Amino acid sequence: MFKKTLIAMFALVALVVPAAASAASNTGAVVFSKSSKVGDEMKGGLFAVKEGHLNQLTEDATDTEPNFSPDGRTIAFARGGDIYSVRPDGSGQRQLTIGPEVDSLPKIAPNGRYLVFERRGALGGPSTLYSVRVTGGGLHGIVTSGDNREVAFSPDGKTIVFVRATPTGGDANDDLYSVRPNGSSQKRLTRTAVDEFAPRFFAGGIIYGRGESSPGPSAYADIYTMRIDGTKVKPQVRGVGSAYVEDVSPNGKLLIFRRDQGLWEKQIGNTKARKLSQLPDQSETTSVFSSDGKRVAAFVQVEDQQQLVSINVENRRQAELASGHDFDEGEGTVLGPVMDWQPTPQH
Repeated sequence: MFKKTLIAMFALVALVVPAAASAASNTGAVVFSKSSKVGDEMKGGLFAVKEGHLNQLTEDATDTEPNFSPDGRTIAFARGGDIYSVRPDGSGQRQLTIGPEVDSLPKIAPNGRYLVFERRGALGGPSTLYSVRVTGGGLHGIVTSGDNREVAFSPDGKTIVFVRATPTGGDANDDLYSVRPNGSSQKRLTRTAVDEFAPRFFAGGIIYGRGESSPGPSAYADIYTMRIDGTKVKPQVRGVGSAYVEDVSPNGKLLIFRRDQGLWEKQIGNTKARKLSQLPDQSETTSVFSSDGKRVAAFVQVEDQQQLVSINVENRRQAELASGHDFDEGEGTVLGPVMDWQPTPQH
């Protein structure tokens, strides 16, 4: 109970939303979290948008960080410091972890059988990496020492890349490491005097941010690639405003990133970037590819309002995913920060 109360005190506040009109569709939903404080009561949960309808899947204000299984049938998420799962229609909620620790940011493995998450002894403390089966049970420590976070799976599920705070004298730099899902073969991939962060796999290896990741005026970020073993480091986006990795297309060839409150796309390699849309001021909600890689879901700025849209990557045309819904309703609106798009079968 103490942990739930503590988490609620730190929960992000957002807007009030109407009750769900119906269950979310089984395929193709964009899922994100919202929460709001109304008087002394916290309201919110996970929400899904499909075919123009905005539906509420869960009703706990601490629900956040949704992540779909590869078959699109399960959503893992964090609730009040524990990990849960739910079906895309909001049914079948299942608690996967329990205890005084603070568990967050679940990522379901490519085989769909288990997920990896971050575990802290207290809010703001160092993080270890654990796995648990998507049906519950089988808790396993993968990296149980140091401060580790920002997990990404290789497409074949055989490698996990993550960020570790590496002590350097009296300070610490964030470096990239890799490990097998069973915790073996841990390897350090970067050794620089700056931070590496936000790793994702692409068709040729790993794409990631490099710069100063701590908050404040000194923060900046460029984007680099390297092979899975840490060799052949190449710059992708650098030098003109900070660039932050958002997502990589399912085929591993296209990058979306944010820079100067704009959402940009780029073919990974020696190509120029194109701006897709303008993002709301101080927005931190991730943008994400559809499973066919042809569209991007994002919260964008439309006149004076924040809208959830689908952006056609080829022609940059935007279509509202939840027409008529004002996502800026209420003071102190915060969405996300994690959004995910349900995988659908590709023909």
